[in-house]
Amino acid sequence: METASIKPEDFKKLMRDVELIKRMLMEEKELTGWAENELEEARKRPEEEYVSLEEVKRKILAKK
Repeated sequence: METASIKPEDFKKLMRDVELIKRMLMEEKELTGWAENELEEARKRPEEEYVSLEEVKRKILAKK
C-alpha cells in the first residue's frame, strides 16, 4: 500500500470540514447534489481502505 503524506494544515482543514458536515447533518439540512454523490461514494468504499485516526496521527507526527 502506498503511503500518503498529509500536511498538518490540510489535516486541520479536513477536520473543520468534517465538523461542518456533522453540524449540517444534525440540523437536518438537505445535502447538495455534490455532497450526496460524495456520501454515496464514501458508503461504497470498503472498510479495508479506511485509514484510522491513530494511523493519520502517527504519520503526521513522524514528519516532525
